[in-house]
Amino acid sequence: MGLFGNAHSIDHASAQRDYARLLGQGEQVHAAYLLIRDTILFTDRRLVLVDKQGLTGKKVEYHSIPYRSITHFSVETAGHFDLDAELKIWISGSPAPIEKTFTKGVDIYEVQAILTQFVAR
Repeated sequence: MGLFGNAHSIDHASAQRDYARLLGQGEQVHAAYLLIRDTILFTDRRLVLVDKQGLTGKKVEYHSIPYRSITHFSVETAGHFDLDAELKIWISGSPAPIEKTFTKGVDIYEVQAILTQFVAR
């Protein structure tokens, strides 16, 4: 489903290994999702968006969003005809939300629970 631009879950242990260079000492990946070539990591400290650019994907932009910067978020579940669930995250100082689309196979309630766990600290 990645070909259609929708995120699907990947093993958080393999994401921990693959992105070890991005993580601080003791930082743990709790969940990870793949969106074509881009990756979304939910760690115990922050949300990391990995944006691979260009045709080869060699140029990569990393967005690190501390959970304390998230002012609010919303999830929209998949319906009968709409096969995708959506996540919107508003960051302090930015009027437009970050939007990510997940396949129906991803438990959007799990994504919401992870955000709730870390944002509501």
